This record gives sequence, C-alpha cells and structure tokens, in this order.
Amino acid sequence: MNVWAMISTAGSSKEANKIARMLVEERLAACVTLISGADSYFFWEGRIVREKETVILVKTVKSNANKIIKKVKEIHSYQVPEILFFRAAGGEKRYLTWVERSAGKKS
Repeated sequence: MNVWAMISTAGSSKEANKIARMLVEERLAACVTLISGADSYFFWEGRIVREKETVILVKTVKSNANKIIKKVKEIHSYQVPEILFFRAAGGEKRYLTWVERSAGKKS
C-alpha cells in the first residue's frame, strides 16, 4: 500500500487554505482536510508557547513526500513548520485506491 498521510499546522486559516489548495491543484494530494481552532502548546525559544492554529491533514502517496515538503516550506510562515508523514496501515479499499490514483497521477 502506497497511501500516506501528512500532518502539519498553520498559524492562520488563510495560510492553511493556500497550502491545501496548492497541494490538491498540483496533484500532490488527493485530499486535504483543515481543522480550524486548534490549541497548540509547544516549547519555542526557551519558553512554552500557546497558539491557535489550523491543522492540515493531507492524504497522499509516499512518492510525493519530498515535493510536499519543498512546497509547504516555500509557502509556510513558520521557521520550522510541522511536517510529519505516516503510512496508512489499512483502510477502506476503494478510498485507498482513489487516493493513489488522485495523488499519483501527474498532469
């Protein structure tokens, strides 16, 4: 199985929407789900920080990982954007096939 998920966050809904649209338009992702209003706590520059963020959940294929990393870093406002990939261990067969076909095709 070649389906992977990528998780990231953005500091604004506008930025998250820009990333989501670009990944789908460029066929790097079959689908991107945005979850607004997340409270994130993290350690940054010597202190604990709390920020409101939008979670970005990308459904893609493994072969797109490096291109996604490059594209997200070009757009993202964070110095160190969260970009984590996870392999899908299973799922509904037709959905997995759809992701592979949608994100695996090149224009």
